[in-house]
Amino acid sequence: MKKIFFFTLISTVFIISISSVKAQKAHTADKIKKILYFNPEVEPDLEEIKEPTNHAFFSAVSDKVSGFRKNKMLRSEVQVSYDSIDSKTISEYSKNNDADFVVVPKVKYFKVGLGKYVFSNQVVVSMKLFDAEGNFIASSDYDTYRKNMRLLGSAENSIKIGTNGAMKSILKELRKQKPSSEAGF
Repeated sequence: MKKIFFFTLISTVFIISISSVKAQKAHTADKIKKILYFNPEVEPDLEEIKEPTNHAFFSAVSDKVSGFRKNKMLRSEVQVSYDSIDSKTISEYSKNNDADFVVVPKVKYFKVGLGKYVFSNQVVVSMKLFDAEGNFIASSDYDTYRKNMRLLGSAENSIKIGTNGAMKSILKELRKQKPSSEAGF
């Protein structure tokens, strides 16, 4: 009788432990959100500053997203107009990339001086967040001069600071809209 009871107890513990491990794996896989980022629209539209701007922007985004375990960053090499966004286009990109959210960014440089191509190192980073169906969720702007009072420093650092600030602002808006929403973006 003791052997049967012992065998039943061991079998029950084994079955419960296997089922709990499977439930944990399925639960964590469901919580990972994929966020698709487009290349930022750069203003003014000059080819010379687009590549360094994209590099600085995605460097800041990957640094920020790597801190969140629940999110995965996807990058699209396509630039979408920030002011005229089509929800069908957003939903198509989301479906094709298996993304849960889509971010459309914009980086605007300040123009300083009388010349045509004289820029400041100050930027305004703007972001719009959409769900997988193309519905608008939140937007954010971060002005590195007004918020941080940065007068010196490189444009690359300003883009990184602006990107982090815009992402924090969107997180705050998401928390206001859905208090039970996920903690990461």
